[in-house]
Amino acid sequence: MNVSEGRGMAEFTQTARVLSVTDLTPNVRQLILLPTTQKLAFQPGQWVSLKLPVGSTPPLNRAYSMAVPASPSGELTLVFDRVPDGLGSRYLSQIRAGDELLLSGPYGNFVLPQPPDRELLFIAQYTGLVPIRCMLKAMYAHRETVPVLVIAVGPAEDELLYHQELLSLALMRPSFRYLPLVASGEESAVALTVSMLSQLVNDRSKVIPMLCGTKRFVRPLRGYFVETGYDRKDVKTETYD
Repeated sequence: MNVSEGRGMAEFTQTARVLSVTDLTPNVRQLILLPTTQKLAFQPGQWVSLKLPVGSTPPLNRAYSMAVPASPSGELTLVFDRVPDGLGSRYLSQIRAGDELLLSGPYGNFVLPQPPDRELLFIAQYTGLVPIRCMLKAMYAHRETVPVLVIAVGPAEDELLYHQELLSLALMRPSFRYLPLVASGEESAVALTVSMLSQLVNDRSKVIPMLCGTKRFVRPLRGYFVETGYDRKDVKTETYD
């Protein structure tokens, strides 16, 4: 998933070798990379910046969240969707196992509260599910039992990312709920999500909202929570445009 990048930070850049390339849906692809100089210590929800040799003034910086928590091997699992006329995604679509990419990081503050003392409400638009999936994997690896509700909005049924994985999780864990939604544009995605929220979120004191998607998706939803009594700072957000 591509997310918005910070500026003005000193950064260490290194090469990473592509170990594998896998299609997750018709328009979403996964890359597994191995940094060649040093392992990255990152928190689930954070992202790395790829330096791509394209554009009018290369490198083109594009940021992608990790889909899997840090491992002893140091591998990084990144996910991106094919954006029409997107310079970054077009370049990455040509990448194959054995190729190398430049990256820096990790960056970002879209991470789990410690400890999560209330129900976690994750709302993801399309590939906005990637950092949330990383958090879920970390939580359940540590046997976290806090209630979780994931609302995932995809542009089509065959573009619901990690759909079978989340269905299985909902069957295995009574404290985990998963609601997949299909909506083609931001306005319809927001409207559909709000209609679901009005039915699902009854006791707002027990929910930690964490929203990830485009600005046109995230901002209205953050506004919804503020209007229903949340402090703005209590609604955690990440945008990728």
